[in-house]
Amino acid sequence: MIKIGTRGSDLALWQAQFVAGQLACDYEIVTIKTKGDRVQNVSFDKMEGKGFFTKELEDALLEGRIDMAVHSMKDLPTEITSGLTIAAVTQREDSSDILVLRKEAYRVNHWFPLKEGATVGTSSLRRVSQLKCIMPSVEVLPLRGNVPTRVKRLHEGKFDAIILAKAGITRLGIVLDEYYTMVLPFSYFLPSPGQGALAIETRCDDVHTINAVIHLHDDATAKAVSAERQFLKRFGAGCHVPLGAFAHCYGSSVIITGVILSVDGLRSIRHTVEDDDPVKAGERLAQCMIEQGAESFL
Repeated sequence: MIKIGTRGSDLALWQAQFVAGQLACDYEIVTIKTKGDRVQNVSFDKMEGKGFFTKELEDALLEGRIDMAVHSMKDLPTEITSGLTIAAVTQREDSSDILVLRKEAYRVNHWFPLKEGATVGTSSLRRVSQLKCIMPSVEVLPLRGNVPTRVKRLHEGKFDAIILAKAGITRLGIVLDEYYTMVLPFSYFLPSPGQGALAIETRCDDVHTINAVIHLHDDATAKAVSAERQFLKRFGAGCHVPLGAFAHCYGSSVIITGVILSVDGLRSIRHTVEDDDPVKAGERLAQCMIEQGAESFL
């Protein structure tokens, strides 16, 4: 029997069930509430520390109350806790963000279909800054909660539009027929490092559990995510800096593009690097941007 630790949100439970369904052994899903679940009235950039959605799961792993934790990779701090390891990184879902608009907020015949001065819900500094870079007139309001809750608040008219990860919409099968939607292109809207990938974390010495999940590991996704996380690590960012990155494999190379912005979106630095070593790719990208003055945004 393998005990699988997860948060209790609809998406987290879907992710845990997805992993569980591919195990060739008995399992039990254990739901654990994290700090990020308990504190709903504070935006991520105002919360102290790191691992808002992972620490309690890691504590349960170290204490032997669970055997693995299934995380959204974007939630996992770049410094892995001593005694733990990422045993598998699953094949990535589409890592794009998606703009979901109420139809009255739709702007016809324009490359960006959101009306001027619209209110947009998100608690991600990365999304706020990239949106402000595109359309300075928008009013951004904080929006927390699980994916269905955020869509419900849009339906209630609390916002003209919201921004979500496309992966969550796809995995939960949420129908958005009553809204206008736009997948935000990487050409001007980069995702959070690791977005769309799942990390399966275990104890380093738990050979049985590691062997049970190793077949779920996708090497191309792992390389891409490794580059993105190295870029993130260099800035010590987490949720406190408007930073985005996306990497993909091309032959033996990893190509990574990153962006770092001022909070108001008025200044930004964007760069692309290619390297055979994913860690070096992320490191080189960060160094290039530091040389262009990125640290002044921190």
